[in-house]
Amino acid sequence: MSAVPPSSLTFARFTGAGFRAVFDTLAALRIAVFRDFPYLYEGTIDYEKDYLETYARAERSFLFAVYDGDRMVGATTAIPLRDETSDVQQPFVQAGYELNTVFYFGESILLPPYRGLGLGHRFFDEREAHARQFGQYTLTCFCAVQRPDDHPLRPADYQPLDAFWHKRGYQREPGLQSVFSWPDLNERVSTPKPMVYWMRRLD
Repeated sequence: MSAVPPSSLTFARFTGAGFRAVFDTLAALRIAVFRDFPYLYEGTIDYEKDYLETYARAERSFLFAVYDGDRMVGATTAIPLRDETSDVQQPFVQAGYELNTVFYFGESILLPPYRGLGLGHRFFDEREAHARQFGQYTLTCFCAVQRPDDHPLRPADYQPLDAFWHKRGYQREPGLQSVFSWPDLNERVSTPKPMVYWMRRLD
């Protein structure tokens, strides 16, 4: 259980070009959180800024950030699928989805001391409310990396988030998959990782 008092936290929302104001802090937070299993991500600030530029160019993109004092300790992002990159769009195009009706949820990242405060639910609430306001989107989705159960770096106490996602109304869609590449920890070469999408109908 977290010892951080919720009253110490503040929140901020950014859209579109507003992302650029927090590129460095958001990039550093992504790298810190995604080093852990299952992503095992060996990231760089330059790569992160290039990735985040997709969000900065999208007028309807969304960032909800959590601060403890001046420090960003958590964040979650969302973007219309129409504004995402082609590798994210491809499985939906192949499956016959109308891209203009889908809002894609990017990362939800939170430093360990701030977990257990209900912020995971807050992240979904904020993104779903943002997507809903446009009156255009009928589906929301996100993707998650697939690692084998016997992966050598899987912690003994690792708990996947499937039950939490089901509770939020999301269903795993095995027919919707992308392949993203990044270097694992202590590796210099990017290797492909299978990503499976989860989806729910936006009420």
